[in-house]
Amino acid sequence: MNTTKAYSAASATSPLSLDTIQRRDTTERDVRIEILYCGICHSDLHTVRNEWSSVMPTTYPCVPGHEIVGRVTKVGAGVTRFKPGELVGVGCLVDSDQSCPHCRANVEQFCSEAVFTYNSPDKHLGGVTYGGYSENIVVDEQFVLRVPANLDLAGVAPLLCAGITTYSPIRRWGDIKGKKVGVVGLGGLGHMGVKFARAFGAQVVVFTTSPGKKEDALRLGAHEVIISTNAEEMKKHAGSFDFILDTIAAEHDINAYLGMLGLDGNITLVGAPEKPLAVSAFALLFGRKSISGSLIGGIQETQEMLDFCGKHNITADVEIIPIQQVNEAYARMVKSDVKYRFSIDMASLKSE
Repeated sequence: MNTTKAYSAASATSPLSLDTIQRRDTTERDVRIEILYCGICHSDLHTVRNEWSSVMPTTYPCVPGHEIVGRVTKVGAGVTRFKPGELVGVGCLVDSDQSCPHCRANVEQFCSEAVFTYNSPDKHLGGVTYGGYSENIVVDEQFVLRVPANLDLAGVAPLLCAGITTYSPIRRWGDIKGKKVGVVGLGGLGHMGVKFARAFGAQVVVFTTSPGKKEDALRLGAHEVIISTNAEEMKKHAGSFDFILDTIAAEHDINAYLGMLGLDGNITLVGAPEKPLAVSAFALLFGRKSISGSLIGGIQETQEMLDFCGKHNITADVEIIPIQQVNEAYARMVKSDVKYRFSIDMASLKSE
């Protein structure tokens, strides 16, 4: 084992602060990574504050972070895909049984034995896994991703969660070139949805309650912006969308967006409202519409997403912060005071 500096939370009410954690020695299949940047995801905040206790209770101390970009410093004797010095990424998953039907179908995120990057049982050291708010991490090579060298690393980090969360449902829906695609919400997820839909050749329309976001939505690649509280604007577009990506995590009227779909249209949820959404059966029946959900993506698809980003020069819009400002970043994130993701420069941890 080896020790490394990290920022952890000691309880649901504690701020994140400097800590020392254990990392396992590099096994035959492992890759040791010096972490250069780590994105801040809203899931980090939910987990640190134990807000998902009914589904995924938090074990403390908790070291969050599953949007990791770094450089390989050591590989095990059996590693064939990576070598020291290469730029790599680690997303939400660090292990699975690698043999079940889900794993064989390259959707490891649905494996019953999936191990998440933090707050999952750690079969190597006991306790739970620790995430990317730390100096380094050791990961099985099957869960390490190659990062395109032409991309800004700070902006790459959020691709490992926000990126794949939005890329996967858009890609899975089919060929959207020339189709009318809506993105509900323009936050950390929504801004990535806009970039991907535009790169895939769709006619992209953003739904937002904030008129002040119109200019930014157009800058990010939207062709048009609909203020969803404006009944006339909504009526004008009713029944015209092929696909809608709903990124809203707060309670909202999903039936309003079902009304925007055309025949056989689909709305996919990637946001996770705390309370169940009321759905009108008639809104689905008339138009043969559907609602679906999507949870990140498998390792193969995540690599495909990173390669796509390299080809199209896509990264997240980020505000880079030192680790010492992580608690302030959490407070700002609650108020949606960031455009559009925070990315921690992990070099700042070395000064602690």
